[in-house]
Amino acid sequence: MLDKCNKSYLCSGLSLFLFSLRPDFSLLFQTNNLFVDAFLQSNRLDHVSQVMGYHTSYLDHFLKTQNFILRGDGPLPFHYRHYIAIMAAGRHQCGYLINLQKQEFLLLGGEHSWLKGLSSIPPKLKNLYDINKILAHRPWQLNTSHIEKLTKGKDSWSLAEVIHAIVILTHFHSLCSFVFACGVNQEVDQAGGYKYYMPGEPIQARSSNTNQTNPKDIPTVDITEDWKNSSHVGPPSPTEPEVGINTIMQRMKTLSEQNEECTPIELAKRFENIETQSAELGLVGGERLETPADISCFIEDEKFGYQDFAKREEQMDFPTFRVQDYSWNDHGYSLVNRLYNDVGNLLDDKFKTAQNLTYYTMGGRTDVDTSRFRRAIWNYIQCLLGIRHDDYDYGEINHLLERSLKTFIKSACCYPERVTKKDYDRVLREFKHSEKVHVNLMVLEARMQAELLYALRTVNRYMTN
Repeated sequence: MLDKCNKSYLCSGLSLFLFSLRPDFSLLFQTNNLFVDAFLQSNRLDHVSQVMGYHTSYLDHFLKTQNFILRGDGPLPFHYRHYIAIMAAGRHQCGYLINLQKQEFLLLGGEHSWLKGLSSIPPKLKNLYDINKILAHRPWQLNTSHIEKLTKGKDSWSLAEVIHAIVILTHFHSLCSFVFACGVNQEVDQAGGYKYYMPGEPIQARSSNTNQTNPKDIPTVDITEDWKNSSHVGPPSPTEPEVGINTIMQRMKTLSEQNEECTPIELAKRFENIETQSAELGLVGGERLETPADISCFIEDEKFGYQDFAKREEQMDFPTFRVQDYSWNDHGYSLVNRLYNDVGNLLDDKFKTAQNLTYYTMGGRTDVDTSRFRRAIWNYIQCLLGIRHDDYDYGEINHLLERSLKTFIKSACCYPERVTKKDYDRVLREFKHSEKVHVNLMVLEARMQAELLYALRTVNRYMTN
């Protein structure tokens, strides 16, 4: 996925990644410290952290937030937190994250029998599954009855526990998007991960080498990733046209010079136009033929998936989510902070870093104001989930994001398990790999914020009714 040096590192576990990451030694030192922090948190430097290492300021906030929701103060027992992460990753069949969270779950004293699947877990955890399923695929369908089901009756949840669980669910749903969109490989100690061989070891011996082992009491998911088996190894076909960076830069300049003022009605029409066009986009990749048993045991109602918001049933019951009526800054942030101390500050810092992150570069060009491009990506992602920013002209999206990029973003956000290396290679061809990782970070954060907005608005309605 990355350049030749970095790709070798991700596949082999060599430490060359860090040195090819940044030529600036001050940043290199900062990245190294963050990698040390990541290792101390989970006794490994996982591949996700390494890929995010392209963007040290973001990685810092990501690690602080993930560490807090999984290992910091909070209402949920520690082993519950990791099992909820497993449930969330199951919705996108993300064996990479499931494997990591299984290990953490057992290390914290979780019952081994729970890893047999959802049929073996306590009713209290099982009751969370509907919210997990809805937030992962159609968050607009969440309503107060789902919160009431958790907070009343036997095996009830406190509202603080509900908020903690929702933060974990949305974190891992969106992290699935990043894992698949960046083609993150299995860890060395996971089934399907890279195997180390002795120099000169015969090929036959390599095929039967058993030096790579997993802890005996931790079941693992053995998945052959599309990224490893992709037959597409060369550049995309030249017959697939793509707008170049110079054109994008010119369009951003033109948009910045325009003084057009649209009426609220016209802005609403432009949003609906983008919404309708997104529903007409095809999907990348193809459906998995069969979900492995070690993943399917954590999934119920597997056929329940994303539905284009423009094609949703009962549209009157699920109107467009307008940010002017319920926003993160004015509403969600204060609610989540009130019910789950400090996590709102961590999430806010992480969202703002992903939104505002820039090096003023685009491909090999420097001194570029990328704010319009970044905002178009962020707002398009949330448009896919039915969220409208009333002050934004959605007509800019068609100027700055071409169809192939929209298709990739939609797949990464809504069907991440379908994304392959070929799909990654087809888009943003003139962009550096670090810039493509940045796009995937925005998919991660914009999606998480969207899910949280629906969930927090629903909790607020439940509390005030």
